Amino acid sequence: MRQIIELQQQLVPDLLEVMKKRYSILHQVMVSDLIGRRTLASVLSMTERMLRAETDFLKTQGLLEIHSGGMRISDSGKLLLEQLEPFYKTMFGLSELEETIRSHYGLSQVIIVAGDSEVSAQTKRELGRAGCQVLIKVMQPNDVVAVTGGTTIAQLSNQLISSSQLNTNLFVPARGGLGESLDYQANTIASMMAKRTGAQYRLLHVPDHLGEEAFASIMQEPNIREIVDVIRSARIVVHGIGDAMVMARRRRLEREVIDAMEAEGALAESFGFYFDRKGAVVHKMQTVGLRLEDIVKTEVVIGVAGGKSKGEAIAAVMRFGHNDVLVTDEAAALEIVALIEQEKHSQEEGNKES
Repeated sequence: MRQIIELQQQLVPDLLEVMKKRYSILHQVMVSDLIGRRTLASVLSMTERMLRAETDFLKTQGLLEIHSGGMRISDSGKLLLEQLEPFYKTMFGLSELEETIRSHYGLSQVIIVAGDSEVSAQTKRELGRAGCQVLIKVMQPNDVVAVTGGTTIAQLSNQLISSSQLNTNLFVPARGGLGESLDYQANTIASMMAKRTGAQYRLLHVPDHLGEEAFASIMQEPNIREIVDVIRSARIVVHGIGDAMVMARRRRLEREVIDAMEAEGALAESFGFYFDRKGAVVHKMQTVGLRLEDIVKTEVVIGVAGGKSKGEAIAAVMRFGHNDVLVTDEAAALEIVALIEQEKHSQEEGNKES
């Protein structure tokens, strides 16, 4: 594939540019569902005149539908994008990034979507869509799927669609609630995923952060104990990744605890655990739900996170070593690969000195 692309670039360089442009138009219309020409031109940094010529062409090819409220991609357009995706990733170098990250951290699969989800709502939706595809692919009948909260996993739940009813599957929250917006709670996300796929769900109505006495008391309740046992039996875990200090403040941890974590080098947060740059756990919370030992035993662990500022945090969680699949965006992937190169350079320097 790469050799063909390189030959095309030498012989007909304009062809690839046109392909990239038309692919970007179709892709943007797809993630936007319905979008007007003016808005689309602004998002893609194109003139309306240039965009009109391209969208008229795509319409004549049966790839776009033009409505009074805006443009929508056709079924043929969706199929074309699906078939072009491997070619597109090679054109933009995303395939190389995927393989570099996959092989370095020993993952089974890495999926990278173009863009930066921190600055583009469309990229964040695409991140969620890619996460959906991975989840549907790995799910089997009777699976228990544990999901964490957060804005990225919420995007995944909003787009989860299955061609068949998953009525034997069960979605559960991985942990208790943070006491923030209901839309981003693990309970809400688990129930949304179940409703969108015809699956079942169970909820965990406890706070995420508990003192030792409260934890011991709650775990004596038979109903709580039962749902916790179900959560800890999950074959699949879908989780986001956050900045350690941001998540510590959102969980309203005591100032002394935050200072201690910072001194220990806490960089990333996931599953309620805080990791340093090397992937070591420097702090874990007393919480109802998934424990670290449960994550280690889970068969399929899918991390979904993106954004340039999260590159280092994502790398830290990948170094922990119990993820199977990473779904991220181009901005975070570039940061992760830069960290991998720094790590290799430091090792080479260390070898020379020794």
